[in-house]
Amino acid sequence: LLVLEQDTGLRDYLDTGHRLDARLKAELLVAIFLPASPMHDGGVIIHKGKIHSAGCLLPLSQNPAIDKRYGTRHRAALGLSEETDAIVLVVSEETQEISLVQQGRITPFHDDQALTTALKQILASAGKRSRQLNLITTRPAPPPQA
Repeated sequence: LLVLEQDTGLRDYLDTGHRLDARLKAELLVAIFLPASPMHDGGVIIHKGKIHSAGCLLPLSQNPAIDKRYGTRHRAALGLSEETDAIVLVVSEETQEISLVQQGRITPFHDDQALTTALKQILASAGKRSRQLNLITTRPAPPPQA
């Protein structure tokens, strides 16, 4: 779960995790989400362009109409998006499918380009287009050819 804070403050959720106050770096996100990491199961909250906290507990949606294929991780993404204006990215451990969750709606994405386009539109319309989008949606460059 990767949470992009918007206008609604997330202090109640920031305080439930491990405070990192770290630069937003792909390598750190990968380390946090390794299955052996103690912060693996919680959400990572991006606050003011930095990784503020990891391993954060998020509220579960109580909506009884949620598709049964979605588990706790998706319910937590939905719950936060129902209570705040946060944008949440959630990756299914079973299918590796990435979904964008906002305003109580889950939108699954099957390719990186479609996800990147959707994030750019959301952040541009919110006036929050920043380097955090580039870090999240850009893959590392391949090594130079010898």
